[in-house]
Amino acid sequence: MIPWLLAACALATIPAGLRWLRIAQREHYLPPAVATFAGRWWSSSPANVCLLGLMLIGLVGSWWSIWWAFLVPAAQVGPVGLSIRGRTSPLAWTARLRRVTVVAGILAAAVFAYGAARGSAFFVALGVFLLPALVDLALLAMGPIEQSMGNRWVDQAATRLKASGAKVVALTGSYGKTTTKQYVAHLLSGRFRVVASPASFNNRMGLARAINEHLLPGTEVFVAEMGTYGPGEIEELTRWIQPDVAGMVAIGPVHLERFGDEERIVSAKAEILDRARVGVISVDHPLLARLAEDRAGTMEVITVSGEGAAARVSVGDGVVRVDGTNMGDVPSDVFEVNLATAIGVGLALGVDPSEMASRVGGLPRPEHRQTVSTSERGFTVIDDTFNSNPAGARSALALLERSVDGGRKVVVTPGMVELGSRQHQENVSFAADSSARADELVIVGRTNRGALLQGSGKGRASVTVVSSRQEAVDWVREHLGAGDAVLYENDLPDHYP
Repeated sequence: MIPWLLAACALATIPAGLRWLRIAQREHYLPPAVATFAGRWWSSSPANVCLLGLMLIGLVGSWWSIWWAFLVPAAQVGPVGLSIRGRTSPLAWTARLRRVTVVAGILAAAVFAYGAARGSAFFVALGVFLLPALVDLALLAMGPIEQSMGNRWVDQAATRLKASGAKVVALTGSYGKTTTKQYVAHLLSGRFRVVASPASFNNRMGLARAINEHLLPGTEVFVAEMGTYGPGEIEELTRWIQPDVAGMVAIGPVHLERFGDEERIVSAKAEILDRARVGVISVDHPLLARLAEDRAGTMEVITVSGEGAAARVSVGDGVVRVDGTNMGDVPSDVFEVNLATAIGVGLALGVDPSEMASRVGGLPRPEHRQTVSTSERGFTVIDDTFNSNPAGARSALALLERSVDGGRKVVVTPGMVELGSRQHQENVSFAADSSARADELVIVGRTNRGALLQGSGKGRASVTVVSSRQEAVDWVREHLGAGDAVLYENDLPDHYP
């Protein structure tokens, strides 16, 4: 019977493997993301808990009878809800994914071969059960190889950037990086030829591609957004994209599950300052205020604030102030700390404050970040689907309140993720705030459903639970009309349960 069990397990690894590979790709090939998401999915619904139970029963029972082992490949019809292809986050067969697939396949085959050689149904079935961990192991093994393979493109980008003679502005923060990057490019373009890294190209290979494909001859300033999932990543980036000016926009609990605490987040992101001539630092957070104090002894520091703190550049109450001087009005839809940071960058590059103030009225509006539009049915739509941090969510709720005069206010959200130990409480707080300010709260998916339901009981809003973003959109279209408003706060891709 072992050959039949081998065949069943080998067939089962195809749909199961595709699911876990999709998660690996969506989570930037970082182990142990696949095993983490596997745990979330198998515990996400009664049906998936039952399938997990069948797998465990089959695995344990296989010690006594090979027939029990067939339950393990049979259970790979799940996790229910996690599709193979993906709708919002489809599987893309890149060269990197193909390499990971081969390595993971070899590891699974080795486990199967070991079980077959021993005549052990348990070890054959174990190869299927451990598939998420085997994909993570493949990611771990391939990490150094992928790093080495990328050196060619990184070296090409470093040479191209150096040859251009462009000054480099590097920006980081827990959130607000992309918006600040767009503000910087807009404010500086009145004086310089500016190229900014596109979209959210903020890691090693993304920035190498941005330089190789977008840095044009004659570029005078290159604006690079830099992200990190751990210590050392930004330090490595600044070795070959050495910043003249480095900006730190904001710090919050985003990616807290990877870092553990905000002090580690600040430490990792502060690597952006180490090779810079000037640091532009928002002092609205106590940890960043302390960082600005510490770095002022070793480099030029321009302090900025979007909350009225004492700083060289402050944006608030509808005005821009530089060194205490009122430089002009600010549109109501501008993100204050992002603008303050962008003006600080301009000061570091010698741009006159009045010149930048004259361009504030034309600041671009980043897509999916509190973007306001009107639907064909006449209700206001606030699209904040690229947001996943508590401060931004509070800001979006305030915008929702300002957008409605007498009509119904609706919040649609799956909640916030990657907040570590604070995720449950932050979502409880957000739901409580939403249910106090809005008339309807539409909860999407299962990831934060418990926390959002808990918080929603503290306010006046009616609560609707849906399984997908499309269901939420359909609900909004059916129930809202002219004079109403909906806030879409965050959006999780469908590799989340």
